Amino acid sequence: MKQILVIVPFPMSNENLAARRAQLDAVELSDALEFTFRPVRAAPRNYISPVDMMLADISIFEAGMKAEQEGFDAVCIDTMSDSGVAALRSVLSIPVIGPGRTSMLAALSLGTKFSVVTMWQKWRHLYDKTISDLGIEHALASVRSIDVAPDNQALLSGKEEALFPLLEAAARAAVVEDGAQVIVLGSTTMHQSHAYLSNALDVPVINPGPLSYKMAEMMLSSGLSHSRKAYPISPVPRDEMIHAMMEAASGCKH
Repeated sequence: MKQILVIVPFPMSNENLAARRAQLDAVELSDALEFTFRPVRAAPRNYISPVDMMLADISIFEAGMKAEQEGFDAVCIDTMSDSGVAALRSVLSIPVIGPGRTSMLAALSLGTKFSVVTMWQKWRHLYDKTISDLGIEHALASVRSIDVAPDNQALLSGKEEALFPLLEAAARAAVVEDGAQVIVLGSTTMHQSHAYLSNALDVPVINPGPLSYKMAEMMLSSGLSHSRKAYPISPVPRDEMIHAMMEAASGCKH
C-alpha cells in the first residue's frame, strides 16, 4: 500500500477536514493508495499578501518535512498557490505535487488557451506567479472572478444555489468572450462546484486537487520524482528551528 500525505493549508476541525477529503470521491484512484489529510498547525488567514505567502510556505513545509521519515511515498499540497512545494522538494526525495502547476500544464495538454475561474479577485497574484514561472502567459485567455470572499473551512457547502450559477456565468464568459478552450478551477476550495460546471459547459473543466492525486499516482507507478539538480538539499538544515517556530505559532492567540 502506497501512502500519500495531503497537506491542508489551514488548521481545521475534523468536520471541515472531511470537506477537503471529499475531493477523493471526484476521481478514480488505485486501491493500492491510501491518503492521509493533515492540516497545518498555523497559517495566515488567507493568501493575499507577500507576508501571507511567506507564512504559507513555512507552515506547509513544517507539516511535510518529515513525510519521508514517516513512511509516506508522496506528498500533495491542497492549495493552488503550490506553497511549500519547492521547499519540500529540497528535503524530500519522494514526489511532491502542487495542483497549481499540475492543473495549468494539464490544461495545455487539452487545449491551447485556458482560463482560471476563481472565487476572489485577491487571489489573482497566485495564478500570475505560476503562469510567469512556467512562461505560459501566451496560453492564458483570462482570469475570471466572481469576487466572493472564500470560506476556507466550510468551502461551498450550503452556498451552492447562490454560487454555482455565478461560477457558471464566469466560466461561460471566459469561453465565449475570452476564447478559453479549457477551464481551470482557481482553488481546491471550489472542488464541490466541479461536477456542476462540467455538466454545464462544453469544454473540459479541471479540478486541481483530484488531478494532483492522479499525478502522484502516475509518478509513483512510473518511478519518477523531482530532479535534485533543480531542488538541491540545504547543507545546513534547520529542522528543529522550523518546528519550534510553528509550535510557538500554533499556541499564539493573536
